[in-house]
Amino acid sequence: MSLTVLMNAGPWLSVPPPGYGGIENVVATLVPELRRLGVRVVLASVGSSTLPVDERVSVFPDGQFAALQRPYNQVCGISQAHLSGVVRELHSRDDIDLVHDHVEAVGLATLAAMGPDAPAVLHTLHWDLAKHPALYGNLDGGDRVRVNGVSASQLARAPQALRDHSVGHVHLSTPLAVGADRRPPPIKGDHVVILGRINPGKGQDLGARLAHRAGFRLVLAGPVGPYHRPADLAAAGDEARQNPDVRFFLDEVAPYVDGDRVRWVGTVAGQERDDLLVGARASLFPLRWEEPGGTAVVESLALGTPVVAITRGCLPELVEHGRTGLLTADEEELGDLVREASLVDPAECRREAAVRFTPAVMAQRYVTLYEHVRRTAAARRLQAA
Repeated sequence: MSLTVLMNAGPWLSVPPPGYGGIENVVATLVPELRRLGVRVVLASVGSSTLPVDERVSVFPDGQFAALQRPYNQVCGISQAHLSGVVRELHSRDDIDLVHDHVEAVGLATLAAMGPDAPAVLHTLHWDLAKHPALYGNLDGGDRVRVNGVSASQLARAPQALRDHSVGHVHLSTPLAVGADRRPPPIKGDHVVILGRINPGKGQDLGARLAHRAGFRLVLAGPVGPYHRPADLAAAGDEARQNPDVRFFLDEVAPYVDGDRVRWVGTVAGQERDDLLVGARASLFPLRWEEPGGTAVVESLALGTPVVAITRGCLPELVEHGRTGLLTADEEELGDLVREASLVDPAECRREAAVRFTPAVMAQRYVTLYEHVRRTAAARRLQAA
């Protein structure tokens, strides 16, 4: 395939990320498979990214994640500086066939404003689409700019103008799904895991309360704001409370973290994450928001760990109730479902992941969308000429 794609991962974390990093992990999973299919990839990220690609574009030497939740007037130039570098790169060359953009809001706005002669754009929506109503409700990317969701439920809640630009959805994937159905049965411990960044939408406070009430052991694995380990947060002192996720953790979650019934272990990655998930009897998702993509869900299934979750967002698309997990709309029922998780066969979870959630499946779907977006943009450009 003769196709050159500028993959815009953004300025926040390296690719792959050192630990937590949802979007950056998606890019790190997708790019190797695209290159295997013959796509040339120009990665727009930070200088510390180590993912093998054909070319690189960077403005910042390292990730700017620590600044992400500071006041707007302190950080408003970070994404814009990165996008300015992307635009300069696009203006300086004519071999980019398509931009695959992953930068929230400013990526879509900047690339849509480049005009009809710029390359075609596919902008992947990784987040809650209610966040930017003035942007999404008035989007006009013509036939050059298209968007895709990471689940059908996410797009179903999008403003009409955004849906008008949509080319469908692509579920997330994980390298852990490759050969998942051929792995030996996991040895399960007695703990339950909530994997992900700690914030109100993920519902770690609810999970912690349920652990004490229903009598199960819970491990919280994920960063609190910019702090990846308990020692990092402890060393930050009072200034850490300026971060809203830190305030949520200290006020709503930490009172239940006793080191026994509930533990916070910070960010886990690689083998540490895999071992934690493989040994868990369930992966818990006490959601308070409409989860758009669910990376941790597909990772859990690939490692043979049943999912117990609130039925919100993409969860019903990823998990089959009774076969690969247990779903409920009732927060209070979650504790009972955790006790019933041992009834779900881990082999069914692994089989589902091996069929639906491999990087090859995701990459092939994106290549199909790339060609569709290119053809649509080229046809309109020819018609205008």
